[in-house]
Amino acid sequence: MSTGMLVLGPLMEAWHPVLRALLLTALVVPLAVYLVVPRLLAAYGALTRKANIARRTYTARRNKT
Repeated sequence: MSTGMLVLGPLMEAWHPVLRALLLTALVVPLAVYLVVPRLLAAYGALTRKANIARRTYTARRNKT
């Protein structure tokens, strides 16, 4: 929200605060839901996958001896 306010603030300076909040919400929520959150979840999945592979490899090597 604050980034949206910084970017769009100068354009909406004269607008009523409720209208500004409505427009920002209408822009920020879909961007977050369809762009930001899926990428964060994909990054988290990649990190967990790598950690699980490393843990399995370490456990397999440890159990061989």
